[in-house]
Amino acid sequence: MTNTRKILITISLIITTSVFGQTENELEEKPFIEITGRVEQEIIPDEIYLNIVIREKYVNKEKVSIEIQEEKLKTALKEIGVDLKNLYLSDANADYVKVKWRTKDVLTKKDYALKVINATTVGQVFQQLEKIEITDANIIKVNHSKLDSLKKDVRIMAIKAAKIKADYLLSAIGEQTGKPLIIREVDNSYMDPSMLNVRGGRSSTTSYLVDGNKVNGEDDIQFQKIKIQSAIYVKFSIK
Repeated sequence: MTNTRKILITISLIITTSVFGQTENELEEKPFIEITGRVEQEIIPDEIYLNIVIREKYVNKEKVSIEIQEEKLKTALKEIGVDLKNLYLSDANADYVKVKWRTKDVLTKKDYALKVINATTVGQVFQQLEKIEITDANIIKVNHSKLDSLKKDVRIMAIKAAKIKADYLLSAIGEQTGKPLIIREVDNSYMDPSMLNVRGGRSSTTSYLVDGNKVNGEDDIQFQKIKIQSAIYVKFSIK
């Protein structure tokens, strides 16, 4: 390779590097605005799951079977308009528990799960359970049937909030929002429904035992709302 060609190649590399450096600097110097849009939404649970345990028991020295109590339970639920398709066994096999450790007699028990849609129905269920003397029941979980869809909606609202904020801030100085350069989700969270408080009378617990002193009316039980939060960071160019 001749000396002249070596010089030309060197000059070409220097020019290319120089032009690339200028382009980077120009991009960095373009005006921009950084905004984080935040949205929080609270929703009332519409899926409440109860655990109901039916045990064989003795009444006046006679054993009352699970089948008899189950029929009473179904009748009681029908009376308050609960769809029996939402009542099902939470465990296919019955467990066995000893009534007294000194005796050899064992009684079966079955765990049922029941889904209802609001606190009013929960209160009615507890009242019915008390009437038929089923005293082992508690709330195990609350949720919302459209939680995933609502979380998406909150994300969309957060990015729209970022755009609105950028628009009014820039309009204050006579500028306009340009295209988004960077979009990044900072936070998307929600309060775990299983950790929500269930308030009944004077108590506050996620496990609500049947107790006549606690369940005095349909409005005695209230659920803390599910909180959904989203934060979206957006870097906008300025026109």
